[in-house]
Amino acid sequence: MVQINGENIDAAGKSLKEYLEENGYIIEGIAVECNEVIIPKAKYSETVLSDGDIVEIVSFVGGGEESDSFMLGGKKFHSRFILGSGKYSMELIKAAVENAGAEIITLAVRRTNTKKNENILDYIPDNVTLLPNTSGARDAKEAVRIARMSRELGCGNFVKIEIMRDSKYLLPDNTETIKATEMLADEGFVVLPYMYPDLYAARDLASAGAAAVMPLASPIGSNKGLATKEFIQILIDEIDLPVIVDAGIGKPSQACEAMEMGAAAIMANTAIATAGDIPVMAGAFKAAIEAGRSAYLAGLGRVLERGASASDPLTGFLRD
Repeated sequence: MVQINGENIDAAGKSLKEYLEENGYIIEGIAVECNEVIIPKAKYSETVLSDGDIVEIVSFVGGGEESDSFMLGGKKFHSRFILGSGKYSMELIKAAVENAGAEIITLAVRRTNTKKNENILDYIPDNVTLLPNTSGARDAKEAVRIARMSRELGCGNFVKIEIMRDSKYLLPDNTETIKATEMLADEGFVVLPYMYPDLYAARDLASAGAAAVMPLASPIGSNKGLATKEFIQILIDEIDLPVIVDAGIGKPSQACEAMEMGAAAIMANTAIATAGDIPVMAGAFKAAIEAGRSAYLAGLGRVLERGASASDPLTGFLRD
């Protein structure tokens, strides 16, 4: 691992230039120190990062707020909306991605029997990170196989673990998910596990090397909203990983509420794919997620247990 700006990141073997470009840095506006030695810009391409390196990346800043971003697997993301790609026509995927402002999109891996199959990658903008999932896996072994195949397909090291032995309710198997997470993290994958929101399982996933946890809000594809709200809040409060609320979010207002709770991001698919106007709904989710994040950062107002509190003074009326 390489320590970059105080965070341990899996960047060993990459050139400094490669890492900076992958993470959206503007070369002209930064200075880089590696192991207390300033690296000239002309040497960014030939400087290869190694395990144990300590890197500081700095720039001039003025007053005002810092950019609100979050990290996954050593990569910085500004959008907190992860878009599912199931249930869309190919033509609508690009529009949905653009309207959502998404920087991550999920993909499923399936068998193909013909050379004529359309390739979903042709419809996804090049700057979007691919997050293949292991849907269809019934145990850790199958999930690991699918993850390895997705990497062979050129999807990179990001993977969303989905292991479901129950075909009726599609509830994730936390035990097998923990096993798969540990195996894939050891192989260098950036693992985002879909899970039932259980504190003990979340702690085990963190110990196994998960980059985030993705608790379900309600049964997958149900659009029933935050049925597990109290359990998700426990994870947000107790787990030192990004909590990405996944499955069951059916309305922009529900996505907003999850972000107000302190979730790091929202994953949505069915709510958008089944909407009357898919691109417009994608934009609505984007706005709701941003609003919820802003509200969380601002700090929500107090809630009275009983009674009322006047918003205007109760003195100085005309009759006084």
